[in-house]
Order: sequence, then structure tokens, then C-alpha cells
Amino acid sequence: MNYDYFKKALFLLDPEKAHKLVEFSLRALNFTAPGALNLIAKECIVNDESLRQDLLNLHFFNPVGLAGGFDKNATIIRPLCALGYGFLEFGTLTPKAQKGNDKPRLFRLVEQESIQNAMGFNNEGKDKIASRLGKIYPFVLPLGANIGKNKLTTNENAINDYITLIKEFDSLSDYFTINISSPNTKGLRDLQSKKFISSLMKEAKRLTKKPIWLKISPDMPVNSAISLCEDAINAGIKAIIIANTSTDYSLLDNNRTFGGISGRLISEKSGLFFKELAQKLFGKALLVASGGIDSAELAYERIKNGANLVQIYTAFIFKGPTTVRDINRGLLELLKKDGFLHISEAVGANLK
Repeated sequence: MNYDYFKKALFLLDPEKAHKLVEFSLRALNFTAPGALNLIAKECIVNDESLRQDLLNLHFFNPVGLAGGFDKNATIIRPLCALGYGFLEFGTLTPKAQKGNDKPRLFRLVEQESIQNAMGFNNEGKDKIASRLGKIYPFVLPLGANIGKNKLTTNENAINDYITLIKEFDSLSDYFTINISSPNTKGLRDLQSKKFISSLMKEAKRLTKKPIWLKISPDMPVNSAISLCEDAINAGIKAIIIANTSTDYSLLDNNRTFGGISGRLISEKSGLFFKELAQKLFGKALLVASGGIDSAELAYERIKNGANLVQIYTAFIFKGPTTVRDINRGLLELLKKDGFLHISEAVGANLK
């Protein structure tokens, strides 16, 4: 697959239009050329026992997942599976459909291989997405529902939105990711508190036996983040995703001081943040590394620092459909180089 040719054409388009074109193309392959998906799967899927893990009663064929935000409406689950992911998150979804923030709201930072987005949980709402998932679930890969609150829902009533979505998708997903760390819904990050998480988990545990993950902001002070995560784990959270997009606009060379930054620009920041949190949280919950991961070397570093799983998003945009394959192949080489027979031996190796 020569992605460079297609990337040049895609990058001539507005970022949102390019995303819609990619989504349309993948959907078209799924419905009109399933044989092509089989060929893609043969090229992209790395099937090796050394990368498989059983975690939280789920089977992960490899540790590389797609972060929430790319497939907001669960329209391209099957074609994404063919690209070799070990698990997939759809959303962020909200109870009611919403358009998100005003455009323009998505920007490529090409030289830095990064993205700045202020999307604002644009999605079709729970009813349409649930109907779509009902046709494919249960699925061969673990599917996570990344859930958030509607823009017009006050923080005082936010818990109702999350509970509504847990009820709706309990039979349509394998885990839930609580998104209270996006910078693109006003006041959402204020929900990163012990009070909110404890109240939410008290209700959630009555409604689902599916594991609940928490995605946190990389912009929190480290001690506050550790305290929040420990409180969340005590309340029943099973996994922590470290971390969401960043609002550290000092990393930018433009004048846009809104939205969240993802990609290579936040790789170092996210890696250091993960390392510091993992030193306190490793062994207490499943740790999932996210933020600026675009290579096997970066994925492996975070695995050795305590991550069982990693998630990518921006790397997929800049490096294309073979990104997951390349990371997984690279991980196998790195495991072999270090004398590890299985990825579980590398998880947390720097902490042991």
C-alpha cells in the first residue's frame, strides 16, 4: 500500500472533508467489495501468540487499539478491524445527536505530524448508533463505547447522560470509556473529580458488569492526576487511559488557543505523564497509553513503563493503513531483542 500518494491528495482537502471521504471509502469497501477487505486484512493483520493478552475478561489479539474520536458513529467497525487493530473504540457519543462546535474546528499541523481539534462531540446520538451496532455485535474484537455528555446538559445533570448511555450500550459493547477529559465541551474537565466519579460508579455498577475505563487529561498536575485515578480505581474503574488531547498551546507555532492537540507534538509530554502516573498506578488497574504514539519504539517504551495496551489516532492519519501492522511487527522484533517470549513479560519491565 503506497499511502504517500493518497495522503497528498487527501491533504489537499479540508480535514473534515478528507475524514468523510475516508469513512465513505471504507464503508463502500465493506458493502460492495468485502473481498478487498479480506486482501487488506491479509496485508495488515499480525497474528502472533506473543502479542495476545486476556485482560478484564476480554481477548486482545494485539495491544494496539484505535482511540475514540475517529469512528464517532460506529460506521466503519468492520473495515477498521481489517486494518489490524487489537481493539476499537467508537464515539465519543452522547444521548442526543449534536452537531458539535462551529467550523473550522479541525486543523492539520503537517510538519509536526499533529492535529488540533475542537470538534465538540459531534455525533448522531445513541439511537442511531445503537441500531447500527445491533447488526454487528458481538464482534470479533473488543469494542469500547466512548461516552460523554451533551453540550447543553449541565454538569449538575451530567451523570444522567452517562447512565443513559451505559444502559443503552451495555448489550452492544465490551467496555465503556468515561470521557470527562475532552477540552472541547465547556466545563467537561470540571467533572474530573472524586465526587463525580464516585457517584457515577455507584450507579453504573448497578447497571453493567462490563469494565469501565476512565480517560484523563494530560494537563492535570501529576499529584492531582494520581489522586483522581486512585479514587477512581477505589470506586470501581478497571482501566485508566493516559491520556486525552492536550491544551498546552505553548507547543504550537500558531495563534489558535482552543481545542486539543494530538500527535507527535504531545508525544514527549504524554510519555512523561504516563511514566509518572504508572509508577504509582501500575498493578492497581489496567493502564492504557495514548498520546503521540506513532511507532513500535514509542509503544514499546510505554509498555515497558506499565501499559498493557496502547491507542493511536493521529498516527493513523499521517502514516496510513499499515500503521498498526508496522507497530505490531516492530513490537515483535523489540520483544525478541530483549529476550521476551510474550508481551506480558515486557509490561512494566522498567518498574520491576
